[in-house]
Amino acid sequence: MADTKSPKRKPVFTKVDNLRPGTSGHNLIVKVVSSKVVLQKGRPDDRQMRIAECLVGDETGTILFTARNSQVDMMKADSTVILRNAKIDMFKGSMRLAVDKWGRVEVTEPANFTVKEYNNLSLVEYELVNVVEE
Repeated sequence: MADTKSPKRKPVFTKVDNLRPGTSGHNLIVKVVSSKVVLQKGRPDDRQMRIAECLVGDETGTILFTARNSQVDMMKADSTVILRNAKIDMFKGSMRLAVDKWGRVEVTEPANFTVKEYNNLSLVEYELVNVVEE
């Protein structure tokens, strides 16, 4: 196993309407519809902790994206971003999209699709059901 590097795989991009609760590893190209900072705290070591809720979407639907710290600056309204290795977090029974330290948020050139705003997946409420196996 000296210098046998496998070639990088091409990322598989998915659409917003294919997202399901509890899944991860999603790659998406989305437009930012709106962005609102919901938490901004200063820390003793002069680092800011910022969280913003951003409505992002593509031609199949929209979902709320939770942007943290440096991601907040990239999530400007009407910009197009690539979300790599995104995951679905559940918050009060609804889906939220997030990118943690294992993923990446990149601003890219404007996409040529219209966001389908009336199909918001974050408005669908899910309920956790425990299945007892006998």
